[in-house]
Amino acid sequence: MGKLLKVVMAVTVAFVVLLAAGCGAQGPKETVSANNLPEAKESKYYKPETLRVGLIPNISPEKQLAKYEPLEKYLEEKLGMPVELFVATNYTGVVQAMVAEKLDLAYFGALTYAQALQQTELEPIVTEIDKETGTTKYYSEIIARTDSGVNTLDDLKGKTFAFGDPSSTSGSLYPRMMLVEAGYDWKEKFAPLSLAIFSGGHDATAQAVLNGTVDAGGVEGRILRKLIKDGKVDGGKLKTIAKQEVEGYPWCVPSNLDPELKKKLVEIFVTIDDPELLDLLRAERYVEINADAYKEALDKGIELGLISPKV
Repeated sequence: MGKLLKVVMAVTVAFVVLLAAGCGAQGPKETVSANNLPEAKESKYYKPETLRVGLIPNISPEKQLAKYEPLEKYLEEKLGMPVELFVATNYTGVVQAMVAEKLDLAYFGALTYAQALQQTELEPIVTEIDKETGTTKYYSEIIARTDSGVNTLDDLKGKTFAFGDPSSTSGSLYPRMMLVEAGYDWKEKFAPLSLAIFSGGHDATAQAVLNGTVDAGGVEGRILRKLIKDGKVDGGKLKTIAKQEVEGYPWCVPSNLDPELKKKLVEIFVTIDDPELLDLLRAERYVEINADAYKEALDKGIELGLISPKV
């Protein structure tokens, strides 16, 4: 039995040697290199070479772009990478740019964030602590001329009204909410208003009320007070007849932005201590924020026809 086992093993070894030699005779052995390795699975995150920052034009686009140049330089210094600012001609343009993956960071209002969220994946990361309220909220206000005889929302029946941009939170959504609560029918052009128009921006609305183009309008309180402070609007001729708190503007990033870059952006904002930059940003300081803070804007935006919900 021992001899038989040795013979079987010898035959087996010989067969393996012959098989190996035969395979070698078919051609040179293929070498493994980086060129013929399977492609690595693409990461679900991305890191841009230039940070593209979008800003909603809550004042005229040209003024907004010039106004935020100090922030552009600040971000470049802190990130060590190029930063490019983008301001669309209207609020929807910034939403479209984010949906088209042309932005890496965007300054939205609560409504524009909610609108963008129905079309793409993004996350709010920080918002400002407002100097007036000491919280993350600020005021949407409905204003009228002091000599108009319009003192309450009820007094607007049969009058004319200006919203800002249709996608403005404090210039469109919250004035709608206040009017609807007072009995105006948004499905019937806010009857019994005689006319409702869109001015395009807070500064334009303030001027429209001031010069008598409309009887009242919805604006962001902070912007109105800045216009008054800068001498662009005569504050003595305007009054607030209704106001409501609004959750602060969220800075948002795409959900697939590099986590380390997102973390760095949060750190940069919450540690801003330059008084001039904070004043530019209308902030006492910045804090982290999440999507829960904007549920009211989302729900009311859908209810009042300003947001098309996800299918």
